[in-house]
Amino acid sequence: MAVDPRLIELVKQLRAETGAGLMDCRKAVEEAGGDLEQARKLLKQRGLALAAKRTGREAREGLIEAYIHFSGRFGALVEVNCETDFVARTDEFKQLARDLALQVAGMSPRYVRREDVPETEIERLKTEWSQEITEPGTRVSDPEATLQQRLHRYFAEVCLLEQPFVKDQSRTVNDRIADAVVRLRENIVVRRFIRFELGE
Repeated sequence: MAVDPRLIELVKQLRAETGAGLMDCRKAVEEAGGDLEQARKLLKQRGLALAAKRTGREAREGLIEAYIHFSGRFGALVEVNCETDFVARTDEFKQLARDLALQVAGMSPRYVRREDVPETEIERLKTEWSQEITEPGTRVSDPEATLQQRLHRYFAEVCLLEQPFVKDQSRTVNDRIADAVVRLRENIVVRRFIRFELGE
């Protein structure tokens, strides 16, 4: 049975873009009826599901990666963990760790994830924003939705995993990590980071 040459080209292109397995790419292209954009979405959904399945697995291996800006004025250290030393030594994992160190140095997050933000800080911000939203003359049709939007923007600014990824602003850091989880087939965790800036 002959295979459609267009299908082969689409699978190659999808594999080159995503790094997903050959059979996963073929299945996605077939299910999407040759629509490359839809196939990307299918792979992403499956990747996020796979990443979610792996989150409970213990990750004690990994790397501590450093990034120092060429000016020598700021830099960062980040600890990224995976399940095995074998994966920690791969070029892909090392590149992920470098990307994360660059992200921390460049975007100055304060926390790894939203769960790390102290509840007292969240309550303080909610109180402050609620007062702004309900001030006389303010036209806000849905104060609760506005409050949630502000909170979402705040997390996207201060939490590493929710920040737009410096190398592709259309995606988050968490998306970048999820891609690596799918390709490397291990749980990957950002354990901690520290950022330095001259004079601070």
